[in-house]
Amino acid sequence: MEYEIQKHLHYAGIPSFNRYPVTRELDGVDIAIMGVPFDSGVTNRPGARLGPRAIRNMSQLTNCFAYPWDYKLSQKAKIIDYGDVGYYVGADATRVMLEATYEHAKKILDAGCKLLTLGGDHTIPYGMVRAASEKYGKLALLHFDSHQDSTPTTDGNVSHANFAYDLQAEGCIDPSHSAQVFIRTEMTECGYNIFHAQDAVFMDMEDLAGKIKAVIGDMPVYLTFDIDALDPSAAPGTGTPVVGGPSSAQVRKLLYSLRGIDVVAADLVEVLPAYDHSEITALAAATIAQDLMYLMYNK
Repeated sequence: MEYEIQKHLHYAGIPSFNRYPVTRELDGVDIAIMGVPFDSGVTNRPGARLGPRAIRNMSQLTNCFAYPWDYKLSQKAKIIDYGDVGYYVGADATRVMLEATYEHAKKILDAGCKLLTLGGDHTIPYGMVRAASEKYGKLALLHFDSHQDSTPTTDGNVSHANFAYDLQAEGCIDPSHSAQVFIRTEMTECGYNIFHAQDAVFMDMEDLAGKIKAVIGDMPVYLTFDIDALDPSAAPGTGTPVVGGPSSAQVRKLLYSLRGIDVVAADLVEVLPAYDHSEITALAAATIAQDLMYLMYNK
């Protein structure tokens, strides 16, 4: 009886994501969860390097529940916590992160696993998108954010504002079949279908999901979720908050309504624990991270 009770006590134990086994053995694995504690690309408040740890810690609570999904993911899928990669210090930090995330993502995807990456700032998708594109071909990017992150990189100075431009310019992403959702800032236009927050927040989420599905079609999807897509009232713990976004309930309804799209890999980024009052950002992030895994497994 003592041990039966312990698994329901969320404040104790080693906080891997949802207490999944920490291993790099990929045989038979459906989904691998990889942390990237990197924030050298931020242009406002730093601290997202601590995001993976905060999300893992909160997952002890949030991942106990399947709602609104009709089955318990942990009872059907083989899921592991792959641990953290791509962290370094000094002038080579960004180069090391880009190389390491690509190498590990390639290893995971080539083993037949789906990949969920926890950031870290929004510089991190490069390696995972490149590896996914090598395996699956050109990808549809489904990008939830308040920012477009589509400023071209100049002089090799990669930041969290560049990946959406750079990766479509490289040919990894087909912008015509990609969607940027809840956008409420302006950056370089490079062919993405943009669902601005002023419109999207006031739509029925099932209708919005239908419009997104029509854009994506049957393409393989890389889904990237910046926690600042949420309104700061729901996610204050982030580096560059922008008012006017959706609630966590709206986002969960939207993700649930997107089931059936072919998500091959995903990331969740920009959780900044130092600004996270009452841990509500980490709470939202851990819950949404599980929703992303349902989308990957549900296909």
